[in-house]
Amino acid sequence: MLWNNRPLSLPVARAEKNVPVRVFGVGTIEARVISKAAFEVGATLAEVLADHGDRVRKGDVLARLDPGEQAPRVAKARAALAIAEVNIGKSKALVARARAVLEQKHEASRRRQSLAGRNIVSEQTAEEALRDEAVAAADVSVAESEANVAVAALEDARAQLAFEEAMLAHRTLIAPFDALVVERHREPGDVVKAGDAILTLVDPATYWGLSYVDEARAGNVALGMPVEARIRSRPLDTFQGQVVRIGLESDRANEERRIYVKGDNPPEKIFLGEQAEFWITTATLDSALLVPEAAVSGFDGRQGLVWTIETGRIARRKITFGHRTEDGRLEVADGLPEGAAVVTITGPGLREGRAAKAAEGAAP
Repeated sequence: MLWNNRPLSLPVARAEKNVPVRVFGVGTIEARVISKAAFEVGATLAEVLADHGDRVRKGDVLARLDPGEQAPRVAKARAALAIAEVNIGKSKALVARARAVLEQKHEASRRRQSLAGRNIVSEQTAEEALRDEAVAAADVSVAESEANVAVAALEDARAQLAFEEAMLAHRTLIAPFDALVVERHREPGDVVKAGDAILTLVDPATYWGLSYVDEARAGNVALGMPVEARIRSRPLDTFQGQVVRIGLESDRANEERRIYVKGDNPPEKIFLGEQAEFWITTATLDSALLVPEAAVSGFDGRQGLVWTIETGRIARRKITFGHRTEDGRLEVADGLPEGAAVVTITGPGLREGRAAKAAEGAAP
């Protein structure tokens, strides 16, 4: 009986300084800008000028399709444009000729009208002169209309040539940005359809880490927070970075939030899709009393029951908690009386009112 009533020596939580609060997540190495380079038309692949691991500049030719019937179509469109340009000159000459004839007919009509007024020529001759002038004026209108038609035909020929040249240009695959070729999907001689991937390109400047963080731990994550990362192929190296994007949509099945991390000192060689681990520092506590979550009963994310030692006796108290560390300890925020200590273990020997004292040394 005396043995059962002797004071228990129990480990208790002790204040710690400069405690980092970190959130852990796992994920992969990804890139913000990644492209499946493909042709807009289908044909036989004539050549592929880039390969796995090559660096290409914006505007570089990556691959070409067999021009097929498109090259003759461009030549035909150019010939049609040349004809249209010749017709423009011809129509201008016809307009000038019609205007000269009109001027001549107008002057002749004026003289005959004057002579008819003095009865030198007949009225019929004067009327014929007026008729010839009217016909010449109509010829000018016709010539001007034909000139307008020639201008329209020229614009149409230019548009048709531009269209055919664009269709021919679609048979040349151009790099859309400075990129690294990470995969080659097709070889010369393959028949490809519009949209079939020829090469996979990635912008090396846009590499970042995608971390999946439990929604229950992600609430305090904010942009700009520092991050430490380790990749599967280099487990002994730590890379630094910061949070640059927080996904607005969580994974419904796994109840995880997507956190994107930009590296400050990324490895020289990066492999897309490689597994990585991330530690996001959400806060640093100047001084904190930390209790293992296993020592808290009925924890609801904010409050829970703990065993305490108060004036030499064991008591039961509801405590309000703050931050949670990555090793599963909770920061005591409120509800602990002055001089009380929080017991960091649980066991069958603990009961309210029993004599107890704090064990020497740090809490486990």
